[in-house]
Amino acid sequence: MRQLLSFFAVMTLSLSAAMAQQGVNNPQVTLHTNKGDITLELYPQKAPISVANFLQYANDGFYDGTIFHRVISHFMIQGGGMTLVEYEGEDGVNMVPKPTRDPIVNEADNGLKNERGTVAMARTNEVNSATSQFFINVELNGSLDHTGTENSRSWGYAVFGRVIDGMDVVDEIRFVETGPRDVPVEPVIIESVEVR
Repeated sequence: MRQLLSFFAVMTLSLSAAMAQQGVNNPQVTLHTNKGDITLELYPQKAPISVANFLQYANDGFYDGTIFHRVISHFMIQGGGMTLVEYEGEDGVNMVPKPTRDPIVNEADNGLKNERGTVAMARTNEVNSATSQFFINVELNGSLDHTGTENSRSWGYAVFGRVIDGMDVVDEIRFVETGPRDVPVEPVIIESVEVR
């Protein structure tokens, strides 16, 4: 009996070590914003195309100076594609889209859910239209999960990572004052991005 308990103890420790090692291998990215830092862990095994796409934009410095341009307090915060042209007071900001690479394949069928704190690719009504923009879910958003291939809505939005530090910063951003089109009245800027 003692040998059996020892065996299970060793197996449990081995499994824990293996799971910890899997987490260590996942890329981490810190968004340095004017509201504070947000650190993401990315899941290349579940969303290889989305992660590679995001990391290329990050490593190219594309996200530096972009803004969180769409903030809905009980839904999500979206950024990664617009730059600030000039501040226009209470009517919001004047922003322009940055030129992007070609769209990527939608990986929303990877089993990851749009839960609070997860990061997903933003897109248009076209299923495979995501480029640089991403959003952080601030609540459980099951309506964005993949449920089928019948149409754009059922295809869902591809989750490719999760906030592992700085959710307090996300929550600060989610409650900023917004103007027309859910644009923050005071710009929320991604100043730089650090990949580890």
